[in-house]
Amino acid sequence: MKKYIVFILSLILLYIGVQFVSGWILTTLYTPDVSVLNTNPAEGSVFELSPTIQLLVVLLIATLSYFISQKLSATPSK
Repeated sequence: MKKYIVFILSLILLYIGVQFVSGWILTTLYTPDVSVLNTNPAEGSVFELSPTIQLLVVLLIATLSYFISQKLSATPSK
């Protein structure tokens, strides 16, 4: 049960970290398009990743989380 809790907590923390860094990078690289100001305001921008990329990111995070949980649970207990 301890391995599962460590795995889930590390998965959650890594996922939050990746989302934070991704948002920070997207925000810093965003350049507003001034020519859009004269268009219909009802049209909005939609930012989304393809489902394949989302799946790969989650699989990468889960893999890292697994290795972290294995490393933390491999410490000898008294």
